[in-house]
Amino acid sequence: MNLLAIGLERADEWDAIVRSFEKYDVYWLSGYVKAFKIHGDGEPLLLYYYDSDVRGINVEMKRDVADDDKFRDYLQKGIYYDFATPYGYGGWLIEGEKTENLFKAYDTWAKDNGIISEFVRFHPLIRNHEVCRAFYSVVQLGEVVHMDLFSPEDVWKNLSSKNRNCIRKAMKSGVKIYNGRFPEIYEKFIQIYNSTMDKVGAESYYYFKPVFYSSILDNLPQNAQVFWAEKDEAIIAASIIIGAKGFLNYHLSGSIKEFNSLAPLNYLLYEVALWGSANGFSSFYLGGGVGSREDSLFAFKRAFYKGALNHFYIGKRIYDQKKYDELVRLGNVANEDWFPAYRG
Repeated sequence: MNLLAIGLERADEWDAIVRSFEKYDVYWLSGYVKAFKIHGDGEPLLLYYYDSDVRGINVEMKRDVADDDKFRDYLQKGIYYDFATPYGYGGWLIEGEKTENLFKAYDTWAKDNGIISEFVRFHPLIRNHEVCRAFYSVVQLGEVVHMDLFSPEDVWKNLSSKNRNCIRKAMKSGVKIYNGRFPEIYEKFIQIYNSTMDKVGAESYYYFKPVFYSSILDNLPQNAQVFWAEKDEAIIAASIIIGAKGFLNYHLSGSIKEFNSLAPLNYLLYEVALWGSANGFSSFYLGGGVGSREDSLFAFKRAFYKGALNHFYIGKRIYDQKKYDELVRLGNVANEDWFPAYRG
């Protein structure tokens, strides 16, 4: 079988394979998923298939079902697993038209290795859901926003008039935007980000330990940095920006509420877009609203781009239906809409 499962102990080989593909984003790199292993999201794997007609890569977080609180007293560890896309986006990136053997080999491998189910968040700009429709149950969710970075003029003309006024206000108010990657700025980012999470009542998952940020700093030296806004030498907003292969992404962000009237985040994202345009990026992905809804967060992001929007797609696959149904019964599932349902 021409299917390899590569772990983080072979990170150099992992990244060499990813970078050999014509199109990919930071979410497929080993340095990105290392941080989410630290966060407790599972064991990262790069699945690589190749034959004379087609090749493909897929990054997954392998999670032991026995680690779920509902099943610790019922399941032995090391037998049943499920796959989920790392925080962000992923799914199969495929070069070549003949995908039948790839998905056949992948299905066999998953069943042979105790994988019960798989949940995928496809990349909205790469649109890799299209080549995967025959294998996964693909579901379209809400619209998401990106910015075209072809030129500074394109960036500016695609802003809403209200957003332009917000950016002008920030400039006139003396807000300054800087960017870089060094330990002290990540430490400051943590303070601002956690404060923001406190104010919005975020779930515990969205609080990351300092070692998580150290991993981003150390393992993504060419692919991650912090942009921040200052007013009178005080940092009032900050964002971690990540990217690769022409795709720039708005990752984590926070701001000091008392200064939001100065629109520092509007100005910051505009400057990120200008930086991206000057440094060879073709798009700056902002994402959508909370839970794919058209809420206030979506409206904020929409103000950065007047053009057509993309949709966010997810994929679902059950490899062992019998065990899946058994886990649903055993877990006394309350949320049937969750996938996999036994984790609901």
